[in-house]
Amino acid sequence: MSVAVASEVDKAGQQSAYPPRSAVVAWIFFDWAAQPYFTLITTFVFAPYFATFVAATPDQGQSLWGFATAGAGLLIAMMSPVLGAIADASGRRKPWIAGFGALLVIGSSLMWIGKPGDPSIIVPLLIAYGIATVGVEFATVFNNAMMPSLVPPEKIGRLSGTGWATGYIGGILSLILVLGFLAANPDTGRTMLGITPLFGLDAAAHAGDRITGPLTALWFIVFVLPMFLLTPDFPSKRPVRQALREGLRELRQTLGELPKRKSLASFLLANMVYTDGLVSLFAFGGIYAAGTFGWRTIQIGTFGILLALAGTFGAWLGGKLDDRLGPKRVIAIALTSLLLSIIAILLVDRDSILFVPVTPPQPGGGLFAAPAEKAYLVLGGVIGMMGGPLQAASRTLLIRMAPKDRITQYFGLFALTGKVTSFIGPLLIGIVTAVTASQKAGMAVLVVFFVAGLALLSRVKN
Repeated sequence: MSVAVASEVDKAGQQSAYPPRSAVVAWIFFDWAAQPYFTLITTFVFAPYFATFVAATPDQGQSLWGFATAGAGLLIAMMSPVLGAIADASGRRKPWIAGFGALLVIGSSLMWIGKPGDPSIIVPLLIAYGIATVGVEFATVFNNAMMPSLVPPEKIGRLSGTGWATGYIGGILSLILVLGFLAANPDTGRTMLGITPLFGLDAAAHAGDRITGPLTALWFIVFVLPMFLLTPDFPSKRPVRQALREGLRELRQTLGELPKRKSLASFLLANMVYTDGLVSLFAFGGIYAAGTFGWRTIQIGTFGILLALAGTFGAWLGGKLDDRLGPKRVIAIALTSLLLSIIAILLVDRDSILFVPVTPPQPGGGLFAAPAEKAYLVLGGVIGMMGGPLQAASRTLLIRMAPKDRITQYFGLFALTGKVTSFIGPLLIGIVTAVTASQKAGMAVLVVFFVAGLALLSRVKN
């Protein structure tokens, strides 16, 4: 059912009342519904499982996963502004969220087919991953565009931060569920909690890793329902065909105006650079820890839970600071903290911290028992704490800078800048690591991204 959004400007130029609190809470649960895809599939469980057990070798697995990610990212980059323009012209967002949410559900569910050591399922599995990635990213674009209709401008930052924090909590719970009750060590047949997997999941067949796909799909279906039932949508403005023509016309107009909106253009460029750095940091943080300290699934999974907890607190605090200090300052604080954390991580080795010798990790020494591991854990916590505010404040700043009648279109451009060069960070890390045979040198590339992001952000006036 189409319901007029409360923040729609009426003929008198005044805004009507915003929707009730229940509508806002229901919207927030979209982040909760979608986050397990990023936590379980792309970061901590399924992607490492694919590279280690499905592909012939880890190197091949990482390459194939990267190609699939790049392909999905390219499609997202090309289509996000176009779809955003169409949605702004047609008015409604929920049908788009439902359609792309269905792609997420279908693609995620199909990941169950990814049995270990079966080369025949690699291509179908990567296609399923690409479908799900396109679905979740596009659904997020349209969900973000609903924000200005839910709360007054002075509360946008808090809403954005609360959404990110809620998403992190959902990711934490989904990861605990998988590691504690579903995914078992193939050697012991026991989960992280020391129990046999629920539902008779076969540890030898890595059923606990593969179940993350269907679990992600079911999780999304259940927890996205409140948004569809309780959060109002824009009324339909015009038929889709007419909206397509007008949307494309407005997109051309927007792209033509962008050079004149120098501050907004600088922000979109800054977002492109520092998002590349952030995505690469999260993608390679676990790999770097595994190479430096020899961490495996349990350690990396626990590390992921701790990072998500830090991210939850950071997103909540960042939302409050966003409303008090403004999103640009929050972004600057987050980027500076990330830059300093990366530099510090580069000065942590197995047997030294900031060039001071320490006892290296010992076999059977306990979880994160060595001083260097503890230092990495603390620095990882800072990174996790800053990632949420950086992303939440970025979408808040866009809302404050973009024309309100073309907000979805600009969120499409926002998604474009976050995806169009997303392959560059991992590519540079791979090249530098291969040339120097040093993980540390590869990770040092990220310093450039955050320095450049800060420099571009300094040109933004909001």
